[in-house]
Amino acid sequence: MPTYEYRCHRCNHTFEIFQSITAEPVRICPVCHEAAVVRILTGGSGVIFKGSGFYITDYKKNHTSSDQTGSSEKTKEKKD
Repeated sequence: MPTYEYRCHRCNHTFEIFQSITAEPVRICPVCHEAAVVRILTGGSGVIFKGSGFYITDYKKNHTSSDQTGSSEKTKEKKD
């Protein structure tokens, strides 16, 4: 369920409500109790899919740090 952001035109009170997509929008301000509330359009948030069934290149990780530590461990073993 998404979180919707609302603003009252009377008192400029801004608030968020966690509600279903099919729920009716809020019309009454919880502060001034006037029917002057409108839903504010927001950008939303990013979605990251994790688990099996996705392409490995979708979220490619930078392996340079692990490669560097692996090579330094190999040189330490050779010195001992």
